[in-house]
Amino acid sequence: MADTGDIGVGSVIRFNGELVQIMEYQHRTPGNLRAFYQAKMRNLKSGKQTENRFRSGESVEIVRVEYKMMQYIYAEGDFAVVMDNETYEQTHIPVIMFGDSARFLKEGMEVKVSFEEGENPIIAEPPTFVEAQITYTEPGVKGDTATNTLKPAKIDTGTEIRVPLFVNEGDWVKIDTRTGDYVERIKK
Repeated sequence: MADTGDIGVGSVIRFNGELVQIMEYQHRTPGNLRAFYQAKMRNLKSGKQTENRFRSGESVEIVRVEYKMMQYIYAEGDFAVVMDNETYEQTHIPVIMFGDSARFLKEGMEVKVSFEEGENPIIAEPPTFVEAQITYTEPGVKGDTATNTLKPAKIDTGTEIRVPLFVNEGDWVKIDTRTGDYVERIKK
C-alpha cells in the first residue's frame, strides 16, 4: 500500500472499489488546520469526474498500469479495433475510452492503450497531435489574413473544426486532439 504522498497527476488508483485516474492533485495547508490533498479524479469506466480530500499520510491503493503502443485499425460499432504491433493480436476497445478525441482517429494511427496488470484495457489515448487534410471549407478572401478570425472546416475524418481564414480546401493542418484546436498549417 502506498500513501497520498506517492500519487500524482496521471496516477491510477482504486477508490471506493472503482478505478480512477488523478486529473488534478494539490497539497493544501489551510491556516491552523491539518494538511490535506485535494484531488480531482475521473472514473475510468463511467468517465464521471469527482473530487475528494485525502488526509496526509492516508493509505491508497495504486493500480499497476502497463502502457502499450498499438495501431488503430477500424471502428466496429461502439468499439475501436486496435492491433498489437509485435504479436498482431487484435483488441476491441470501447470508443468511449478515447473520449472526445475519438473523432480524430484514422486507420493506421498509433494509439497508446493502458492495461490494468496486463489484462483489461482501462485508458486509451490518440496521439497528442494529428495531421489531417481539409476536405471542405469556404474559400478565404485575399487580404483577410491579418486577423485571427476562425471559420468552420471539415477534415478527412468527417469532423468539423475551426481554422484561420487563410486555410483552404486541400491544405494539411496539425490539430491538437486534447482540445480539437487548429495548431498550424503544414506542407505535404
